[in-house]
Amino acid sequence: MLSDGDRRFLESMVRRGEHKARAIARARVLLALDESDGSRVPSRAEAARRCLVSEQTVSRVADKWEATRDAAATVSRKERSSPPREPKVTGDVEVRIIAMACSTPPEGRARWTLRLLERHVKLDDGRPDLDHSTIGVVLKGGGVVGSGENV
Repeated sequence: MLSDGDRRFLESMVRRGEHKARAIARARVLLALDESDGSRVPSRAEAARRCLVSEQTVSRVADKWEATRDAAATVSRKERSSPPREPKVTGDVEVRIIAMACSTPPEGRARWTLRLLERHVKLDDGRPDLDHSTIGVVLKGGGVVGSGENV
């Protein structure tokens, strides 16, 4: 079932404990279900009891192994292709906010404040309503664009 490289990878993962708990639990399940060492393969219920996980977890891990035949892919989470929500601050919006902050402040003001920028962003068409803290992150260079953060 498991190749020598996969077995070493999984055993190292379980032994070091540097990965997420769910990934380590999945690695233990794969090791418990491995038949390459010549031992009897336990039932899924027995493997679940030994690994302290549910039978459903054992079934899912076994099914994913059958589909991929890749130990690393079986124990790790699937990476999202896109964030759960599109970011409000795109590159275009970020450039406009920076340009506004670098421009001359409104009459009667010595400088731009975050709250003043927030009010002017709300008045400007074509830009999403942004909180002053989000504007601060943009101006600080916090990497809001494409980070997947909920802003």
